[in-house]
Amino acid sequence: VNRSFFEVQRCNAAVLGGFRPDEGVVLCHNNLTNRTDMENMLTHELIHAYDHCRNKNMDWLDLKQHACSEVRASNLSGDCHWVNEMFRGYFGVENGHQKCVRRRAELSTAMNPRCRDRGEASRVVGEVFEQCFKDTRPFDDIP
Repeated sequence: VNRSFFEVQRCNAAVLGGFRPDEGVVLCHNNLTNRTDMENMLTHELIHAYDHCRNKNMDWLDLKQHACSEVRASNLSGDCHWVNEMFRGYFGVENGHQKCVRRRAELSTAMNPRCRDRGEASRVVGEVFEQCFKDTRPFDDIP
């Protein structure tokens, strides 16, 4: 990885950053307001980079592959820590982490150009959820 793998830019969309296959990670400086958000975003995007590197045939337009990476990134990055969920207005305790991971993976998968709508995103995430949620690589467990 060289310096060009990370790009800091002003983003028009309400996102903290993103992963661009074969380019790297974008950090949206105008939307990153605190250290925790930046750390979670970097971890999330680096999970995508890890998935891209370990799967030689990774096709980000394939909804199942994309959804699986989104489940993993939401699960392993801190996105769904209970404090973050509380600040988002989600106070459910029972299966809160899994519900958050599913919701966030559906939102991201729905942005895939090949995804017709949120219903299709929900269906595809549901198909891959159990297997991909259990996959904690490169970590031993959920951090």
